[in-house]
Amino acid sequence: MTIPTELRYTPHHLWAELLPDGTARAGITDHAQETLGDIVFIDLPMVGTGVSAGQSCGLVESVKTASDLFAPIAGTVVEINTELQSAPELVNEAPYAAWMFRIQPATSAEWEQLLDAEHYRSLLEQ
Repeated sequence: MTIPTELRYTPHHLWAELLPDGTARAGITDHAQETLGDIVFIDLPMVGTGVSAGQSCGLVESVKTASDLFAPIAGTVVEINTELQSAPELVNEAPYAAWMFRIQPATSAEWEQLLDAEHYRSLLEQ
């Protein structure tokens, strides 16, 4: 299982990447896509939607189950990966390349509360 060290993580198995423009891109982790199995549908938040850290903001459906997407940080959704609407299987193929949405953070303080790769790995080992 891959856990890139340059990303941050949530206990809800989302990854987040801080981009040079100050926005954060998010998606589900390798562990999450592996647990879900073959992903068949993704419902992403609408652009312009305000989200709170830990708030449900979308849905991922697989052949096994459906799982909520939880926002990694508070802010406003500024972009979604529309490619995933017609090709949700891309998340299974490359979970860290198949980002789901991009957020303009409300504050930088929540970023520091996200897990680094070492702490996320420890969470998975529990």
